[in-house]
Amino acid sequence: MVSITPHSVNRTSLHPHGVQPREHTEIEEALHERAHIDYDRVAIIQHPSVAALYEDALVYETGTAITSSGALTAYSGTKTGRSPGDKRIVEEPSSKDEIWWGPVNKPMSPEVWRINRERAVDYLNTRNRIYVVDGFAGWDERYRINVRVVCARAYHALFMRNMLIRPKPEELVHFEPDYTIYNAGSFPANRWTTGMTSSTSVAINFAEKEMVILGTEYAGEMKKGIFTVLFYEMPVKHNVLTLHSSANQGKNGDVTLFFGLSGTGKTTLSADPNRALIGDDEHCWTDAGVFNIEGGCYAKCVGLSAEKEPDIYNAIRFGSVLENVVFNPETREVDYDDVTLTENTRCAYPIEYIPNVKLPCISDGHPNNLILLTCDGSGILPPVSKLTPETVSYHFISGYTSKMSGTEDGVTEPTATFSACFGQPFLALHPMRYAKMLAEKIQEHGANAWLINTGWTGQSQATGGKRCPLKYTRAILDAIHSGELAKAEYENYPIFNLAIPKSCPGVPSQILNPKGVWKASEENYLDEAKKLALKFQENFKKYQDGVTKEVIAAGPQI
Repeated sequence: MVSITPHSVNRTSLHPHGVQPREHTEIEEALHERAHIDYDRVAIIQHPSVAALYEDALVYETGTAITSSGALTAYSGTKTGRSPGDKRIVEEPSSKDEIWWGPVNKPMSPEVWRINRERAVDYLNTRNRIYVVDGFAGWDERYRINVRVVCARAYHALFMRNMLIRPKPEELVHFEPDYTIYNAGSFPANRWTTGMTSSTSVAINFAEKEMVILGTEYAGEMKKGIFTVLFYEMPVKHNVLTLHSSANQGKNGDVTLFFGLSGTGKTTLSADPNRALIGDDEHCWTDAGVFNIEGGCYAKCVGLSAEKEPDIYNAIRFGSVLENVVFNPETREVDYDDVTLTENTRCAYPIEYIPNVKLPCISDGHPNNLILLTCDGSGILPPVSKLTPETVSYHFISGYTSKMSGTEDGVTEPTATFSACFGQPFLALHPMRYAKMLAEKIQEHGANAWLINTGWTGQSQATGGKRCPLKYTRAILDAIHSGELAKAEYENYPIFNLAIPKSCPGVPSQILNPKGVWKASEENYLDEAKKLALKFQENFKKYQDGVTKEVIAAGPQI
């Protein structure tokens, strides 16, 4: 029997003095030429298999293990979520006038970029081995971009192998990256460098087509970094709309997009056994329809069970990566209710692990329905509203939901939160750019747009209201897909300028108008409605310079 230690054979170009070095590969030459990666010092492991990455993670990385389901579990260090305050865009001539500068996109000078990039490369050059993963972002071959990931952790390589679209072997020959990620997340940024706010830095350079990560090992930074790239590249260069949404397709070919922040039900409602999943998080809308950007899914795991989310639960097997979960050290069974490390436990798995996925992940036509999801803890927003092009722009830009009491430390009552375009941390351009494109798409293709509130009714969460039953939300969705709800009779919902149906199959008519089921006095209802309307208005002030008067008028009016 031959004993082979992990990657002991042909994994390095190190050679005894005086021995002729081997010929370097295209990837090694490219990394050496572009980034000065020392291929005579570092073993550059190219396109590693899943099994090889498992081996390396278990041998070389702390906190990794194989769970009872066969998934690899890894620990992302002190950062168990994204660091939006440390995101930077390099301020350079080619993109400067397009970027939406402000709290989301903070500028980084080219000089500081070079310092951070050099710091990342220096760190990678100190490793015994680094990994190169090549893949595509975008299922539509007309618009996909080639992405190269250079990282020091096997866990990161496996994560991006899952999240990018995996090329065929012949597509890897002479692969030329459009964008390259240098992930040196185990190594901190120098916080005394000009413009640094901490030892974490996540920076994108649209001119150099590169991304550099320092000071965070949270794998989601790579995924969302590529998403930001698509939020820039697609609208600016191709007039293609990038969207933070899930998408599915019915048996008759009808397509639905779902937008929603955490806790609104986006994953639950888009995972429909009667409809094929196109994707769960990131899409682009072209002249032909929508396509998924990713080759995998990145699902939240807190509270996960086979009963509630069977497709996700069963996707957690060999090849999947679990992040920051707690498991029994003897049985290796994961406790998905244990949030000791973080509430943001996650799993990344190839999209083909979902049984009813549509492959390739491209719709057969344009969206018929757009669902804007909110979980309103105040009990004021209706369970469903039909949106006009102006109201869909307003609510798309607003991206409203409530943080529920108990979900975060210090949150003791429903707290309004807004995220422009339901994906503010990832936007590269002004929200109105995306909202305008969305309104044009809706009008051009005759799509219906809806605002669905999966939150509270009767009163707020804090004062005894009840959450709208999931069966009613599903009945609303079924009526949308069947076309019945579009034919219903509508009335105006005051203050919020929303059109609400008087009836919906499978839903008690009285709950369709929040005022009609409000448990307290009418005066109390009006006070709460005005409070929420004021929050919308105050939030929207940030965007008023870039939006039309018609869109502003479509919002709440007191």
